[in-house]
This record gives sequence, structure tokens and C-alpha cells, in this order.
Amino acid sequence: MEKKDMLVYNNNFKTLNKLFDLNSNIHIIAGPCAVESIEQMEQTAQFIVKNGLKFIRGGAYKPRTCPYDFQGLGEEGLKILGHIKKKYDLITVSEIMDPRDIEKAIDYIDVIQIGSRNMYNYSLLKEVGKTNHPVLLKRGMTATVNEFLNAAEYVVSNGNTNVILCERGIRTFEDSTRNTLDISCIAIIKHETSLPIIADLSHSLGRTDIVLSIAKAVKAMNIDGIMLELHPEPKKALSDQQQQLSFREFESLLEEIK
Repeated sequence: MEKKDMLVYNNNFKTLNKLFDLNSNIHIIAGPCAVESIEQMEQTAQFIVKNGLKFIRGGAYKPRTCPYDFQGLGEEGLKILGHIKKKYDLITVSEIMDPRDIEKAIDYIDVIQIGSRNMYNYSLLKEVGKTNHPVLLKRGMTATVNEFLNAAEYVVSNGNTNVILCERGIRTFEDSTRNTLDISCIAIIKHETSLPIIADLSHSLGRTDIVLSIAKAVKAMNIDGIMLELHPEPKKALSDQQQQLSFREFESLLEEIK
């Protein structure tokens, strides 16, 4: 299929505006890598509300390279997110990996995240495309921009135009960061489509010391949002300790990028 025939190139999607206002300032989606406990999520939610933000993220299902690493709390994690959503009036974002979990996930989370490893999971893309639930689609770690947009096409061609794209870094030979953030991808999507795009600075960088500089850079590109990992006690996190911001670090970053 040529570009001119693809919906992601030819439609001006506006249906996300109630949830993800495309005319507002930069959106910040923050929260821990994984939902670990109700206490952890309560602390994080209170902090997010205190800072005037409206999105909270947290993984209930964690695709891990090693099968013995923490895999998330599963449905219990979803229920915790549902509790946080209602109590604090926050918009919840969490990854779903299995099409069979979509129906129950919709009861607890506002935005279904399709992670990097599942960008090529076409069965999953088709199924979320049959819902009208907002979808945050992450770029595959080895995907070209065209492959990324074709994955989005699987969702919108099945009827769901509530799609947010996420540049989360691609795998290159560079090892000073976890992945290589591809800012050209952001520019191309902003130029050629009307889909909103955010940047995941935690998974792309894998470190906290340069987050502010990169946040300022992508903000200058008129990006629609930034995703960051945030934890009450990063050193005690069950996953990705090195890339999760503490509350103090996060507040300092907010002051600079706002």
C-alpha cells in the first residue's frame, strides 16, 4: 500500500481531544515502571496530583528479557490502577500484551499501551483497533518509521482512530544510552501525519542525568508529550532502577521544562 492510500497519512484525527488535548501545552505521563503495591501507587498519585498533572502510568504486565525477573502483578496491578483512577481522577496508562486481556483492561485503564516488543503483534493491534479505547503505540526497538506507521495503520484501519504514537528509542551500536532516541522520527511524524506523538525519555535513555537536556530538545520540536518513569524510592524499585526519577528529581525537571 502506498502512503497516499494509508489512513494515517490522509486523515486529520481529532477524536483524542477530550483525553489528549492536541492544542494544549506538552503532556507529561509519569509513574513507575511497574505497579508494585497499592501503597507505592498511592504515593505516586498524590505526588502527581500535587504537581498538577493528569496522567499516571504503571506496568501491570511486564515483558522482561529474563523470565525470572519481576513480571508485574497482572490483573491485580490493573485493579490497583483502577482504584487510583477513581480516587484521584487521573488518566491511567498501562501495557497490554495479550488480546484476551483487552476486555478486562478497559475497565481499569484509560489508555492501552502497546509496548515496543508488541509493535509487530498484529493480532493484538487488530483487536485494540476494534475498540474505541485510546491506544499508545510504542515504536519497535528495530522498526523503521514506515513500519511504525504501518503498525498504527493496523489499529486505525480496524476503526480506532484514538492513537498516540511514542518514540522510545531504537537499538543501535551506541551503548552510552539504553537505546538511541530518534528525533528524526518525531519530526517526520509531525510533518507527514496528524497523529500525536510523545517521547519516552526513560526507556530511550536508560539514565536520569541527561533527561532534562533531552526533554528541552524534544519540547522545542513541538512534541505532544513526554513519558517519564517516577518512583517513590527508585533504589528499591523491582525493575529499571537506574532510569526512574525520584520525586525530588522529577519536581526539579518539571520546574525547568514548564
